[in-house]
Amino acid sequence: MKKFILLLAFIGLLSAEDSTYKVVIDLTTSSVENFQKKILKGIVAHKNYYEGKLKELEVAVVIHGGAYRFFVKDPKKTIYKDDKELLKAYAELKTRIESLSDTYAVEFLMCEVGMKKNKLKEKNIVSFVELIPNSTIGLIDKQNEGYAYIPVSD
Repeated sequence: MKKFILLLAFIGLLSAEDSTYKVVIDLTTSSVENFQKKILKGIVAHKNYYEGKLKELEVAVVIHGGAYRFFVKDPKKTIYKDDKELLKAYAELKTRIESLSDTYAVEFLMCEVGMKKNKLKEKNIVSFVELIPNSTIGLIDKQNEGYAYIPVSD
C-alpha cells in the first residue's frame, strides 16, 4: 500500500510540473506605450489566461537596451531626467511594475554591463530587480531552464 501511495504522489508531482509554463522576456524597448502594452498589461493577461486553464506561468524579464528607464528609483536623478513622457507616466508605471513583482511573482533581471553604460548604479535601481552580469548570460540561463523566449523591442 505504501508503494502505491508513493507512486501516486510521484505521478502527482509529474503532472504538477506539466501545469507550469515558463517564459523569459527579452526587454529592450524604450517606448512607454510598448512597455505598458506588452509588459504591464501583457504579463497580467497571460498569467490570467494560464490560471484559467489551471496552469501556472512563470515569467522572467531580462532588462537591457532602452528598458533601464522603467526600473530606476527616481528618473529625475538619472540620465532620464529630461524624458518628459517617462516623467509624466513614471509614478503609475512604478506602482504597476512593483505589482508584477509582488502580486504576480515576475522575476526582473537587469544587465550590469548596460547599467554602467547608462551611468546607473545599484542604488539607482528599484530593490526587486536582480542584477546579472549581462543580458546574454541571463537569457542563456533562463532558456536552459526551459523558458520560452519572447522579445519585446521597439
